[in-house]
Amino acid sequence: MLAEQGILSSIEFQMSLLLFVALAGYLIAYWINQSAVVGIILAGIVVGPSLLGLVTYTEFVSSLGHLGAVVLLFTIGLHFDVREIANIKYLAIALFGIVVPWLGGFYLAKLFGYDYAASIFIGTALTATSIAITANVLKEMGKLQSKAAKAIIGAAIIDDVLSLLALSISQEIVSGALSLPLVLITIAKAAGFLVAGVFLGGLIVSKVMVRLDKTKLAAKYPECLFILAIMVAFFYAMAAELMGLSAIIGSFLAGVSLTGVRLRNSRSFRDGAEHLQIIFASIFFVSLGVLIDFHAITPDLLWFLLALTIVAILVKFIGCGIPAKLVGLNMKDSIIIGLGMVPRGEVAMIVALIGLSQNLIMQNTYAVLVLMSLLTTIIPPIILRNVLFKPRKGGKTRGGSPAAQSTD
Repeated sequence: MLAEQGILSSIEFQMSLLLFVALAGYLIAYWINQSAVVGIILAGIVVGPSLLGLVTYTEFVSSLGHLGAVVLLFTIGLHFDVREIANIKYLAIALFGIVVPWLGGFYLAKLFGYDYAASIFIGTALTATSIAITANVLKEMGKLQSKAAKAIIGAAIIDDVLSLLALSISQEIVSGALSLPLVLITIAKAAGFLVAGVFLGGLIVSKVMVRLDKTKLAAKYPECLFILAIMVAFFYAMAAELMGLSAIIGSFLAGVSLTGVRLRNSRSFRDGAEHLQIIFASIFFVSLGVLIDFHAITPDLLWFLLALTIVAILVKFIGCGIPAKLVGLNMKDSIIIGLGMVPRGEVAMIVALIGLSQNLIMQNTYAVLVLMSLLTTIIPPIILRNVLFKPRKGGKTRGGSPAAQSTD
């Protein structure tokens, strides 16, 4: 009996079980024709305390989930060029896409009787946009090179940086330590960290990697560059936390700063990072589902979930769609951008998890935020695939105009 308990509590068994659940999540996603993220979280809900109670949120699961979030944002960062953030049009879309959702989430939470701290975090959770999910949907539809897609991705990058900055400010607000000087200091630290991170990554670390790639060491041990890249990701994550920011800001910035690195002799560190992300990000998404306990959701919370989901969709659609129209995009592209910015995905879940871990929101509020993230992740792709990009006779799609297909 003791031997059986020892086996069940072993790291090997827990890893095997978590990855089995993640694999089941892929099967669920295939059945319901949705993103793998949705399927894995649903699998976590099934095996967690909400239904079967086979997996609990232990310190081991928490630690692996944290690693997964860091690796996930690093690999996402590797897909984007820092110059995409500099477009003033995307900045305008992103700014309104932060302010409008935050206000909508905050005042809705207050309307439903939540206290100040919980309302702050609910508003902050609504500011996020999932780069990974949005980009994946556009890729599946072959629309990554359209003007609308580039606007969505560029604005989503800025959106996530700003929403994570909003998270840091929100933590200071609820701790009672907020003041104008502290806000300015936080913004200055974030800006300084972003500039320093891009400078170090783009001008120093990337050059070191290229030079190392040409050495005999890399020729004999091509995996060295992959180890260096992951080391940089965790170093940036640690530095971000030391600066009072979220670790995932650091890992995302590490990925962005290494985007331009091209190696000839070594194995691609991007491939290695993707494989590492498959393992640990899968466990992270499982952990998000395990954390949900449906038993904590009362009938009153169901009404809040419905209202929060509707507001979450509207505030992003309006907050990003209208600015897109105002900066010169046509109506169809503006609608696509508004919908494309709606998915909250993993970033909103990370914000909710931070709020739960710091006792700023309760378990039932966390469950509502994760379910809202799931619903806002599922609904927009359905509309995009089946309405705006629905194939017409002759093989063309809605939104498939020359303007939409432009690579400018």
